[in-house]
Amino acid sequence: MFAVVKIAGKQFRVQKDQTLYVPQVQGSAGDTIEFSDVLLMQGENELSTGADLKATVKAEIVGHVKGEKVIAFKMKRRKGFRKKHGHRTHYTRIKISEIA
Repeated sequence: MFAVVKIAGKQFRVQKDQTLYVPQVQGSAGDTIEFSDVLLMQGENELSTGADLKATVKAEIVGHVKGEKVIAFKMKRRKGFRKKHGHRTHYTRIKISEIA
């Protein structure tokens, strides 16, 4: 059984007891969050999709982490212009506890 869930504008294919990294969501470690924007759900023999689908996905926040550093470097040749900056994106690690 799996479901396709929209979390923070991105779509994720999730299963029960799966751990994944999503864009940062509010909450602290140990909190339970619920996602109601389920786009598709497959059971044992049936596939449900669309607006008639009333499913929810419950997950537990494991912790907050930062992604790898991304460097943005701009340069114009022969002009002496160089600009370098970077960032690390914030992610939340969640564990899917239930698909209902």
